[in-house]
Amino acid sequence: MQVPQDGEDFASQPWYHGPISRQKAEALLQQDGDFLVRASRSRGGHPVISCRWQGSALHFEVLRVALRPRPGRPTALFQLEDERFPSLPSLVLSYVTGQRPLSQATGAVASRPVIRQGPIRRSFSEDTLLESPARIELPRARKRSDSQPAGLEHMGLSGEDHSGPGASPVPTCALPRMGSDPVLLKTPASLGSVVDGLRASDGQLHAKAPNKPPRTPSLVLHDASGRPPTYCELVPRVPSAQETPTGHSGPETEASWWEANEEEEEEDRSFARPKAEVFFCPPNNLFCLLGPQNRPLEPKVLSTLRDLFLEHHPGSTALHLLLVDCQATGLLGVTKAQRGAMGVTSGLELLTLPHGHRLRLELLERHEALALAGALAVLGCSGPLEERAATLRGLVELALALRPGAAGDLPGLAAVMGALLMPQVSRLERTWRQLRRSHTQAALAFEQELKPLMRALDEGAGPCAPGEVALPHVVPAVRLLEGQELPGPLDESCERLLRTLHRARLVARDAPQFREAAARRLRGFQPNPQLREALTTGFVQRLLWGSQGVGAPHATRLEKFQRVLSALSQRLEPDV
Repeated sequence: MQVPQDGEDFASQPWYHGPISRQKAEALLQQDGDFLVRASRSRGGHPVISCRWQGSALHFEVLRVALRPRPGRPTALFQLEDERFPSLPSLVLSYVTGQRPLSQATGAVASRPVIRQGPIRRSFSEDTLLESPARIELPRARKRSDSQPAGLEHMGLSGEDHSGPGASPVPTCALPRMGSDPVLLKTPASLGSVVDGLRASDGQLHAKAPNKPPRTPSLVLHDASGRPPTYCELVPRVPSAQETPTGHSGPETEASWWEANEEEEEEDRSFARPKAEVFFCPPNNLFCLLGPQNRPLEPKVLSTLRDLFLEHHPGSTALHLLLVDCQATGLLGVTKAQRGAMGVTSGLELLTLPHGHRLRLELLERHEALALAGALAVLGCSGPLEERAATLRGLVELALALRPGAAGDLPGLAAVMGALLMPQVSRLERTWRQLRRSHTQAALAFEQELKPLMRALDEGAGPCAPGEVALPHVVPAVRLLEGQELPGPLDESCERLLRTLHRARLVARDAPQFREAAARRLRGFQPNPQLREALTTGFVQRLLWGSQGVGAPHATRLEKFQRVLSALSQRLEPDV
């Protein structure tokens, strides 16, 4: 299997099948070890490796990490779990020739490629999906960092939104592309639209100079206009508000949230008296994965969520959780109206103030709901013992991806560790024994690294430096400010109380540095809309308690679900 250099077209690879459906991919996988690479519809065209293993079809999303353009290095890196590769073909070659598992949690090994028959054709159903207003954010989000000629836009995802003002009249190629056809033949349409955007001298990028110097590099890997990037486009572009189509409802990037907040803070840093309590968790609106009315723990939704999390490796899930946690805490995405209402610029400051009572309750609710959902992921595995051990390993890997120095999402880490340390989970002796036997490295990391780290964070003595940490651990301070007593002897609890209060003051003081650290980690990251939705507080609450039960008192809901988890735990491993 020949590996193309960075920037070459991987669509000529026989194992790449383009934008085919999940069901069609599973039908092509006949034996254990069969695999193919496809452009996932639900991932906005992101590459997904589909592989059959132990009689089941598994799907693994390949994370694409965009890099700043520098001579002598690739424009993007591809990874499944830890190791990164300069191109998708080199990733596939490494896993196939080395017989390495695509995921340590599943142990699936790709050994035989399913050869594509005929050219890659554009799917009509996917065209309809991309043109749907409800899903217009998907192709836009996935195109931002794609600068290779082998980008998925050239595999049949580049025909949308070329009809706006200033678009080139040259149509894109409508013929099915053969395996060896040059990709650069499709570039005139984008080049024409670029030429139409230049109104003055050859070196001028804007018809009107921006008010402030751009904060992003002049050569960027993404394009806010939604126009697909091309390989031979050599004209530097700076994203501007004029490039956004009128009425476009696509989400802002995480970097733009940080830019907007910073600019507004520079304009006015004077104190403003708070006007009302502010909350950052959106109300329980309609969710894509849940109907308007749902019952608790619907099996179909749980199965969909399981497949969704299996398709994302821990690093990708950690970034999704960091994004949602930053929004729920009020670190990113805070509007000017919210800042004016709460009198401060960040939720990290608000939670230390008297009028931050509602935010503190929301953060406690989110922490408990995520911990319960994590415990349910383990206790809901009624299959073989190895399946539960693999789920434990997945949670440990997610915790490692959230720890300081990695994603740095300490509230997310606290929720995952809360699930692993929950009594109903920790009592599963056979499951933990199987984890130590089959996944020794994960078991050692949990005992020797994660548990001491979590203990130190709960006591107010763990790492909390902006940069190493993107979002600090605020649950101990929130509980203390809400009147909950600290556990332990009186003399130790007093010391812990002082450390917790001191840490809360430092967190409020360093809120701008935490915002910058979080935005730096999320810059260039393209979230999956379904996974992002599945990690929101409202979705988790409705999943656990249903659309009617979510309105019950907090203590009642928590007590009932604890009883459910205890029953599941006893069913898996009854007391002797």
